[in-house]
Amino acid sequence: MPRTPQTFENHMRLMPLYHFVASPIAILYFLHTLIHAVQNPSLVHAAQVVFALGLVAAVLSSRLMALTVQNRLIRLEMRLRLKEILPPALIARIPELGTKQLIALRFASDAELPALTERVLKGEFEKPRDIKRAVKDWQPDYLRA
Repeated sequence: MPRTPQTFENHMRLMPLYHFVASPIAILYFLHTLIHAVQNPSLVHAAQVVFALGLVAAVLSSRLMALTVQNRLIRLEMRLRLKEILPPALIARIPELGTKQLIALRFASDAELPALTERVLKGEFEKPRDIKRAVKDWQPDYLRA
């Protein structure tokens, strides 16, 4: 099945099981138990609210943990990639790049990466999305969590 070409406009990924099933169910359950506990206060209902809040926290933290691991891997991958592509003067400056900058740079082609990295190091971009918008030859990443 052919994939839609990835661009800046469509590169964000929704995980249907997380975004449309687990999160909404956990949040709705929390809201239901909270409303029920307010309408019928008791120790049992208070315990249900605490459990429901714990469930929401577990669902959200599972997503955050996956994204944290993904970001660490992208950071490592980009540092290795930059060491292969950048000129020696810029290689010495790789540690100056923040994780969010490295994540944004991953979409740049090898050909445009040195110039774009130099612009990032000069402080030309205020936010990571500005770096992504500056990418001319978008390299898709279909393996995101």
